[in-house]
Amino acid sequence: MKWYQMDVNDVERKLHVFTEKGLSYKQVEQRQKQFGLNTLQTAKKQPIWVLFMKQFQDFMVIILLAATLIAGMLGEYIDAIAIMTIVLLNGFIGFFQEQKAEKSLEKLKELSAPKIRVLRDGEWSTIPSEQAVVGDVIRIITGDRVPADFRIVKSNGLETEESTLTGESLPVEKTSTAIKRDNLTMQDQSNIGFKSTLVTKGSGIGIVVQTGMNTAIGQIASLMVKTEKVITPLELKLIELGKVLIYVVFLLTALTVGVGIYHGQPLYDMVLAGVSLAVAVIPEGLPAIVTVALSLGVQRMIKRKAIVRKLSAVETLGCASVICSDKTGTITENKMTVKEMFLNNQNIFVTGEGYATTGEFYANDQKINNTFPNLESMLLYGLLCNEASLLVKKGKYMIDGDPTDGALLIAARKMGLSHVVKDQFKMIKQFPFDSTRKRMSVIVEDENNRRFLISKGAPEMIVPRCTFMMHEDGRQLLKSTKHIEAKMNHMAEKALRIIAISIKPLQKGDRLDISSLEKDLTFIGLFGLMDPPRKEVKKSIEQCKAAGIKTVMITGDHKKTATAIAKEIGLQTSENDLVLEGYELNNMDVNELVKMIDRVAVFARVTPEHKLKIVQAFQKRGHIVAMTGDGVNDAPAIKASNIGVSMGMSGTDVTKEASSLILMDDNFNTIKEAIREGRNIYENIRKFIRYLLASNVGEIFIMLVAMMLALPLPLVPVQILWVNLVTDGLPAMALGLDPPETNVMKQKPRDPKEGVFSRGLGFKIISRGLMIGIVSLIAFMITYDNNPENLTYARSVAFTTLVVAQLIHVFDCRSEQGIFSRNPFSNFYLIGAVLSSLLLLLVVLYVESLQPIFHTMSLGLRDWLFIIVLSALPTVIFGFSSKR
Repeated sequence: MKWYQMDVNDVERKLHVFTEKGLSYKQVEQRQKQFGLNTLQTAKKQPIWVLFMKQFQDFMVIILLAATLIAGMLGEYIDAIAIMTIVLLNGFIGFFQEQKAEKSLEKLKELSAPKIRVLRDGEWSTIPSEQAVVGDVIRIITGDRVPADFRIVKSNGLETEESTLTGESLPVEKTSTAIKRDNLTMQDQSNIGFKSTLVTKGSGIGIVVQTGMNTAIGQIASLMVKTEKVITPLELKLIELGKVLIYVVFLLTALTVGVGIYHGQPLYDMVLAGVSLAVAVIPEGLPAIVTVALSLGVQRMIKRKAIVRKLSAVETLGCASVICSDKTGTITENKMTVKEMFLNNQNIFVTGEGYATTGEFYANDQKINNTFPNLESMLLYGLLCNEASLLVKKGKYMIDGDPTDGALLIAARKMGLSHVVKDQFKMIKQFPFDSTRKRMSVIVEDENNRRFLISKGAPEMIVPRCTFMMHEDGRQLLKSTKHIEAKMNHMAEKALRIIAISIKPLQKGDRLDISSLEKDLTFIGLFGLMDPPRKEVKKSIEQCKAAGIKTVMITGDHKKTATAIAKEIGLQTSENDLVLEGYELNNMDVNELVKMIDRVAVFARVTPEHKLKIVQAFQKRGHIVAMTGDGVNDAPAIKASNIGVSMGMSGTDVTKEASSLILMDDNFNTIKEAIREGRNIYENIRKFIRYLLASNVGEIFIMLVAMMLALPLPLVPVQILWVNLVTDGLPAMALGLDPPETNVMKQKPRDPKEGVFSRGLGFKIISRGLMIGIVSLIAFMITYDNNPENLTYARSVAFTTLVVAQLIHVFDCRSEQGIFSRNPFSNFYLIGAVLSSLLLLLVVLYVESLQPIFHTMSLGLRDWLFIIVLSALPTVIFGFSSKR
């Protein structure tokens, strides 16, 4: 269909929809079945069997399978079956880990899907964009991504940026007029909005004409469908580590085999033992465990109202040293409330919190009502010159529109004025608020056909246009504005946002020209509004300070308002904490700002353009910056920052796309919690790296030293593989779920250049690993010396000592300060994992049918006491040294 050629009425008839009502839910259900979801096709997922087979692509596993095949051909059926079973179990564990990671990431994509405003059965609602159908009536505003191809019905200065489709960088002005010309390219279809393009200006309403792969961008997407896998910097480091380990393991395996053959061990036994040791030592599951740990951490962040769009952001969060936070809605509640009024040269105080419509009015400590001169009129003017509306959700009032307008509506409700009163007035013309004029004006007509202009906005824009002022006894000439300015300063010092309101009587013949109308106004009064700080913000800022993270407030408010809030929440605690205004930023370059930026606590009267300069200055100072924002113009600063944070409730789609973290509740405390979680995830990854590699060092040591001492093999290949299965799987995963340590937010931010083995981790791995290997070898040597005729008994003791030592060591890995610094029962997942591993150990020791397979035998009470004492030695020794 050539929708651009059709009049709006024809589009409505063709799609069986009315613009004023939208589709019915029955129509929506039918069309979803007919057209499917409004999504672009993505690369097909790999079949489950392919994902499973990928677990056996590792070079060492292939060598082991080949050795197993040889063992079977030589008649060693029990060993061959046992080793094959363990390899399969390892494969299943890796498979389920990858599945878990994929499912976590899929849930993440669902949560971060963009929303759209749609009209159905006469009511506007917000739904995921994928649920849009052909015929839906949708509304878009500045900053939105267009959710589907749609025919524009109403355009209010609407412009879209279509470079993703056409390559043209300049925005395209959109209209609702039908274009009767034929064979138009996309660039010339000015009445069509295209899916995935960006609304850069204005707003509009339209009817969806194509969805999903039938849209213009869908046709492009069908030519090239692919999915990119993002690898985090940490994963890259671990891949490099794995390559190094392979070379080390090859060397050690060759050394073990060579020494064993030199001392008379059979070639076949030594090759199989060497390969088994290599497979056990290489932590091939490490990247999978890291991915799972990251994705599980992401899920925990979602529960804390933070959506991570990029896994790499999880690592960066732990390095954050500066948070540049918006004030409104992030540090404050974004529930503007009228707290004070200036009327008839008197102060009036208003009670009531948030959006509750109950409250009282007081003048000179006396309760007043609608008989107070001009009070009801002032509230009525605020109600009429207003673009917001009140919605009721779950029994509570919510604001649909600007919070400042919403506060005036709530104040009017407290006096008993509502939309019913507003309906008694006829709206003649409206001049919307914009950032240049800083005011809004409306022309209304009352029931007696009298017209008047109402103007409200920033006092500095309203008061100079006033010639008169309303007093108790009527309108008087405004001789001086000093008393008004003094009141404005007094309100600003109390962190109140000030709105001035004025009126002007009109005649029906007057020209409706805004430049001539907004003169000789009559000043009515001032509204003082407060957006109170969130209750938890002060404590969160204190915790960030203790964690070495500087918090900076960025706001478009006046300096006095910003300073008052900063002092209340503990941001500005001394005269050394500077407050910079936007005009000062204009007069300095980035290098000048760098010299003083560490002393700045607040940036006031800041434009989005200033934010980029602030980010660059902090980064030049060596900081890792988290920058918050919600508007389209914030996107460059958010993209330039190390951690871009967008607002999930008030943020535009383009800002969300530029960010790496989305706050679902727009709350500063959520940023702090995300940083805490990011730090914990990184520390947990270090924990299981420490655990896995130390365990592997122990396994290498016992085998290599035994060969050098011309001892029999302390462990047979199937035992080595079983140790790998029992100790590397569940306990390592459980470490990834470890709760944060109490001091995680009392440490300085991590250096982003820090290596995986920094802060003494390399020493801990080698020292603990050697001790585990030493005690296991001692257990073997003592048992073998006392019973040289019973090699199976000695191997069983060594095998058990190695497993138990590693399972005790896992608790030591939970803290840098040692095993005694944390409650061992604070991680129930780890307790369950260790108990499961012990149970598996007992199974191969005491189930008679498995003893020939694993070359084990039952152990007595004296053996267990001996094993437990030896196994605990490494952790106890290093635990006491850490404690000191």
